[in-house]
Amino acid sequence: MPLPPAPTKRAALLNTESLETSAKLRPARQTAERQAQTERQPVAIQVETLDRSKSRVPEKERMPEVASTTSNARSSSGSARKTSPTRSATPKKAKHTGPAKLFVLDTNVLMHDPMCLFRFEEHDVFLPMIVLEELDGHKKGMTEVARNARQTSRSLDALVASHNADIITGIKLDGTGHIEVGGRLFFQTEPLDFTLPSSLPQGKADNQILGVVEALRIKHAPREVVLVSKDINMRVKARALGLAAEDYQNDKTLEDGDLLYSGAIALPEDFWLKHAKEVESWQSGSHTFYRLSGPLVPDLHINQFVYYESAGEPSLYARVTEIRGNTVVLKTLKDFTHLKNAVWGVTTRNREQNFAMNLLTDPEIDFVTLTGTAGTGKTLMALAAGLTQVLDDRRYTEIIMTRATVSVGEDIGFLPGTEEEKMGPWMGALDDNLEVLAKTETSAGEWGRAATNDLIRSRIKIKSLNFMRGRTFLNKYLIIDEAQNLTPKQMKTLITRAGPGTKIVCMGNLAQIDTPYLTEGSSGLTYAVDRFKGWPHGGHITLARGERSRLADFASEVL
Repeated sequence: MPLPPAPTKRAALLNTESLETSAKLRPARQTAERQAQTERQPVAIQVETLDRSKSRVPEKERMPEVASTTSNARSSSGSARKTSPTRSATPKKAKHTGPAKLFVLDTNVLMHDPMCLFRFEEHDVFLPMIVLEELDGHKKGMTEVARNARQTSRSLDALVASHNADIITGIKLDGTGHIEVGGRLFFQTEPLDFTLPSSLPQGKADNQILGVVEALRIKHAPREVVLVSKDINMRVKARALGLAAEDYQNDKTLEDGDLLYSGAIALPEDFWLKHAKEVESWQSGSHTFYRLSGPLVPDLHINQFVYYESAGEPSLYARVTEIRGNTVVLKTLKDFTHLKNAVWGVTTRNREQNFAMNLLTDPEIDFVTLTGTAGTGKTLMALAAGLTQVLDDRRYTEIIMTRATVSVGEDIGFLPGTEEEKMGPWMGALDDNLEVLAKTETSAGEWGRAATNDLIRSRIKIKSLNFMRGRTFLNKYLIIDEAQNLTPKQMKTLITRAGPGTKIVCMGNLAQIDTPYLTEGSSGLTYAVDRFKGWPHGGHITLARGERSRLADFASEVL
């Protein structure tokens, strides 16, 4: 029911005539809608009779045909829902509509993700006996693999001990509270007959798992039996034997590293033509704010950088500070390329570095992620911004720097000394950048530079990742270097150490991952960038251009 027009004067009464007219319009509108429904009804009946007169096939035989048109409307449990043909004509993602698959898990999958048993939706999971034997052999120790093996064993024990659990017919995976899982867990309770090529050793564990997959494929045909393994060679051998094999994909944040959020977007040339209808602008300090709306707004995120560069027109470099519906607020940036805005004597050399410096110096940003190739200035800018905010602004008490101790080549043995002395060889990047920052103080002389170096060294603490659990950092500037070598679990452990007033900067190059079993899609840095995308107090930028030297730039292109 439409509301009457609001009064234009104080103490004015509402017009009763508008109420009467709106009440008269309601019955007329309802009768018109009923007439339209009755006009459409014979058409629907005719279409239904035509569909029924096509064939008299039983319901079970017509299921594949129905599934092909409404496959995307099915839930994970496999229950079909009635959908209109218009929805099924443009499917978003193809889902499995046939019988449930049987996934045979390798030991490395269980030790990689202890919760992998509950990641297969409506499909069934099979564990060979040799997998349990290997799992039992890796449960001792203090490593992450041993912890995962113990957690997996506890999950299996809870499933077996759940209510009405029958190992022969399969154990329901939702027995421990995971209601989103609809499959069953099967153990190998009997010997399986299989024949493998004579070239494969029969006593090896991998070959025994392959034999179990082959026996299950023959036993449950035509049901699809798939081997899930993190071992590449294992998957290659399985495919060579004609068996279906897949990688464990649930640990990957992104399937393709090119889809990673870059943190900046270029505005199209017709941006002002499409978004300048209702533009509000105001000045606050040295920044200009723009409030506008248009078709590009739904694709933007909070703290995402936008830039507009066109020949003959003024450029725009701004950051998204607010999104409400179809309206966005843009805030212009501080130009750190100019010498007057230098941070600890460091000026930015390109557009992406300027974006990164705006994030590093903003007190409202608590979490910053920087990605880029070697030589893009990640460590230098993070240190310069940290020293300015620690020594000049007194915003933080000290700088804490850490990194993943993963060597490129072979280890050179145990390192002597204290924690900081042991971490010293890993912090070569810190020493190199501190040398560059020390050269910026040219007016103080040799004694002044020495005093400055001692002051800087006293405010920078080097810590190891091994002793981070249980700590809480208050008013600290935390730099995590080489973050691409961290797992998502390790990244979560470090970020949750932040107390009030702490800022965390994560840096890394996703093309230089040295940790085994980590890829661009499963790295902890990728995980953090994707999860913090759009958070009001977090920001990310991908640095594009190296600034080391012409030799380094040429080597990165041709080598």
